[in-house]
Amino acid sequence: MPDVSPVPISRPALGEAEWEAVRDCLASGWLVQGPRVRAFEEAFAARHGVAHAVATSNCTTALHLALLGLGIGPGDEVIVPAFTWVASANAVIHAGATPVFVDVRPDSYNLDVALVAAALTPRTRAVMPVHLFGLCADLPALRAVLPPGLPVIEDAACAAGAARHGTPAGSLGAAGCFSFHPRKSITTGEGGMLTTADAALASRARSLRNHGIAEPEPGAAPLAPGALAEVVLPGFNYRMTDLQAALGLTQLGRLDAFIAERDEWARWYAAELGGLGWLTLPAIPAGYRHAWQAYVAVVGEDAPWPRDELMARLAHRGIATRPGTHAVPLLRYYRERFGLREGRFPAAARLAQRTLALPLHNRMTADDYGRVAAALTRRTL
Repeated sequence: MPDVSPVPISRPALGEAEWEAVRDCLASGWLVQGPRVRAFEEAFAARHGVAHAVATSNCTTALHLALLGLGIGPGDEVIVPAFTWVASANAVIHAGATPVFVDVRPDSYNLDVALVAAALTPRTRAVMPVHLFGLCADLPALRAVLPPGLPVIEDAACAAGAARHGTPAGSLGAAGCFSFHPRKSITTGEGGMLTTADAALASRARSLRNHGIAEPEPGAAPLAPGALAEVVLPGFNYRMTDLQAALGLTQLGRLDAFIAERDEWARWYAAELGGLGWLTLPAIPAGYRHAWQAYVAVVGEDAPWPRDELMARLAHRGIATRPGTHAVPLLRYYRERFGLREGRFPAAARLAQRTLALPLHNRMTADDYGRVAAALTRRTL
């Protein structure tokens, strides 16, 4: 029989402070993009060591704005990892460019830098490494194989608060793009953020997210009565609301505590599950701060059950799990449009079939973690 209380794969940590922030926003009467969005952008930029942050409706729209802001469009190619959430590649398609997939490393799940040089062509306009599950990609190694000046767009959807040798995610490339979906370390329900040191890119992104309306010059006088703002680009409605930003500001203040707690339990998982020869646990390179958006292991061929049966047995016990993510080139749209075949991305294909995300979030109790570990180590399934 299943255990009485379920252990969800993820659950956002929301409390009285978030309730108060939303109540204050409702009482102000300003619900759309406004002062709280600006405050969230400034606080997020400061926390991640960048000059500019542009709040968006979600990470996919942030990626789209980063691509358009860098002038990427039809005829261009963007290198994307083969193992990632599909939004990474979809954003390239929406920009009118072509995603060029490169396989990932089986130990970090991140872009295999050794394979990137062979994927470069005269049409390559950017590389989009993904900090998958909260572990930063090795950007210095990546830059060493790239032509000078080729921009790197960090898909940092999972990586708020992550760092490599003290340098925060979102400040490692030309632009960084974050997600605040409820499965992430901090949430605004839906929402995203673009970070950059480039003032021109930030200004273009702000305009594009708001219907292409021109950004006012610093110190400019308010519009005269009866005047409407000028439109300078064919933009979108990719704005974040002040309600979301009110949540985000409160959550951002708890980010480091959330990550510290997740790191403690990730290390506990490593100690408790490290003796299972059939389960390969996530590795943390020296000098990296893992954000632990998810705790993703790999189920070996010698496991007591195949990955999907193991997931079903855990679900019967009330323990939710998930596959790690997609092998994007093997999804139907990408297979059919680009003629991608089985066998071209062996690491991504294997990880798509064998990765197992275990529950790890800031609403779990010690008993919850104990149930997960007991089910796996004692074969109580």
